[in-house]
Amino acid sequence: MTTVGIVANPASGRDIRRLVAGASVFDNAEKGNMVFRLMVGLAAVGVERVLMMPAASGLFDGLDRNRRANAASERKQDLPKLELVEMKIRHGARDTAYAVGEMCERGVSAIVVLGGDGTNRVVARHCDPDIPLSTLSTGTNNTFPKMQEATVAGLATGLVATGRVGDAAVRREKILYVTIDGEPDRDCALVEVALNSERFVGARALWRAADISEIVASSASPEAVGLSSIAGLLDPVDRSTPHGLYVRLAPPGEADTVLTVPLAPGLIAPVGVVESRRVEPGESVELEPKVGSLALDGEREIEIGSHNEVKVRLEPNGPLTINVGEVMHEVARRGLMNGVP
Repeated sequence: MTTVGIVANPASGRDIRRLVAGASVFDNAEKGNMVFRLMVGLAAVGVERVLMMPAASGLFDGLDRNRRANAASERKQDLPKLELVEMKIRHGARDTAYAVGEMCERGVSAIVVLGGDGTNRVVARHCDPDIPLSTLSTGTNNTFPKMQEATVAGLATGLVATGRVGDAAVRREKILYVTIDGEPDRDCALVEVALNSERFVGARALWRAADISEIVASSASPEAVGLSSIAGLLDPVDRSTPHGLYVRLAPPGEADTVLTVPLAPGLIAPVGVVESRRVEPGESVELEPKVGSLALDGEREIEIGSHNEVKVRLEPNGPLTINVGEVMHEVARRGLMNGVP
């Protein structure tokens, strides 16, 4: 029985950047609709079971409404069998970590992630590195996941999970490992690690450029929103390119280069840059000792002091991800969707 896991984060797309910037709310009813559309796509290509992280806040209610309406419809769509991971919900990242561990134990062939950069980071950290991830954007700063129609993402994920489309449509991503005081791989990031002067994790999100002093980015797109866009406006680095980028910031009045940067949806700010250079695979970058916190993929996660030694290492052994576009182009070339199901 081919099984696909689904992690839909009910908290994604709802943080403080709705108050301090112009980010929109991605409501949980729509996430439930997306999961239903995913399941339609998965079933159409032979996925028989979906193992899903349970979710409160209306997400599962939206999915259940769609399932009941589908069952009563004259144009009923086939759906995989749905099972929820048996777990206690704590309304935090531990839920995602536990659910992903259970999915790996139960032999899922792929995991679909509905969330932003932070959700995908947690999934990647706790997932078997050989289980491919299909990432759908429902967060705030969505550099790692992409906007995809869930129905098509379900088709593509199912074709990879059932083995009908192989490695050509799957990519091994880069990853950033954080070492603190010699403790290796204390945590990780998929897009960037940023040192900032905020002493406490607090509301997690970053939106003040003046707080940020150093960034190590695995990839950097000038089209992105968030901290990686700073690096992207200096020296764009594709996700398939082996190297990353290090950037040191300063107040605009003290910097030779000043960039106008989209730090969050609806928030553009001047950022001063005093240094930037490439980071090679396997290279460790030691950050300046200071009181503050480390932000991983745009969210403050680790509080540090001036006595802590912090290093960030770029490696090419990150998670596998499914390229939906490549899958569907391969489907077209091989005629895999020809005929009536």
